[in-house]
Amino acid sequence: MHTANLHPIARVHSPYKEKFGIPRQPGLVSVAEGYLEMLPPYHHEAAFVGIEGFSHLWIIFGFHACQGKSNLRVRPPRLGGNQTIGVFASRSPFRPNHLGLSVLRLLRMEYANKSLRVHVGGLDLLDGTPVYDIKPYVPYADNIEDASGGFAADAPQPRLPVIFSTEAQITLQNTPQWRDLIEQTLRLDPRPAYQRGQTTERQYGMRIADLDVRWRMDDDKAYVEAIHFITCP
Repeated sequence: MHTANLHPIARVHSPYKEKFGIPRQPGLVSVAEGYLEMLPPYHHEAAFVGIEGFSHLWIIFGFHACQGKSNLRVRPPRLGGNQTIGVFASRSPFRPNHLGLSVLRLLRMEYANKSLRVHVGGLDLLDGTPVYDIKPYVPYADNIEDASGGFAADAPQPRLPVIFSTEAQITLQNTPQWRDLIEQTLRLDPRPAYQRGQTTERQYGMRIADLDVRWRMDDDKAYVEAIHFITCP
């Protein structure tokens, strides 16, 4: 089947509004929650009868913001961005058909006003991502005990202490859930691999939910200088 024949069955509503800062794998930021807005004709509860017994879902999606040409070799961040490997030995978004696969925690189903939302946790997806299929995670088949993970055998460890300025703390005092999301995201060090270990005065910015988060590196710590609410027109 050609990708031209694929049609989205849902759209992702995610707190990650831009590519920079998105966790590189699902489940790394446990508090990253959102939902799949089901599209017609799959926006009916009938399509999910029996799903209540499953804790996780496989999401097959499209890297809609990475439509550049794919290459035979890529530079995975896990290897510092300095070593190339084959595209099929990686999870690079720059793939022949721009398809991705994530396993997400199923939180709940919400059906109201002829709209069906599948709430999920552990998101690593950009807001607006098209979803092409949903499958239940089946532990006896999907959890392979003797599997090996090559160069990515172990989960990446949070590496950066995160410090919030007084101004940032005041901004978030009534929204502790956003503080947790920002902290878990920054602890994974979202900077490009080639910038790690460098001394720089650069200020980084990223949008999480309706927040503009401004931070910089200070003595091997991520220092959140300011957070501003974004007013949508």
